[in-house]
Amino acid sequence: QAQLVESGGGLVRPGDSLRLSCKAPGRTVMWYTMGWFRQAPGKEREFVAAISRSDTRAYNEDSVKGRFTISKDNTKGTVYLQMNSLKPEDTAVYYCGAAQPGSPSRVAGSYESWGQGTQVTVSS
Repeated sequence: QAQLVESGGGLVRPGDSLRLSCKAPGRTVMWYTMGWFRQAPGKEREFVAAISRSDTRAYNEDSVKGRFTISKDNTKGTVYLQMNSLKPEDTAVYYCGAAQPGSPSRVAGSYESWGQGTQVTVSS
């Protein structure tokens, strides 16, 4: 299993922006579907965004589309989640995962590897 390391979380005010990073070993980012999920206290892990090895992107349209952007840099082995116009309801631990190509990217069970998570808190 790949060792994924998230970073970039923090405490911000509503309307602010953050960029999360997920560093993966070797060619993981190049060959796997990479996804971002989040989990708030007392809630299930929720799909946020995913990017395939061919750069096809998917988003949780109900909660983040238009505000969040997923991208990746194959040369750096890193996946990013740019989060703009943050809201208090975006508060959660954000996790990065790696899934086999072609598996359902919106389903947490598709992901073979996870990072330790990074806390994002949006509060005034």
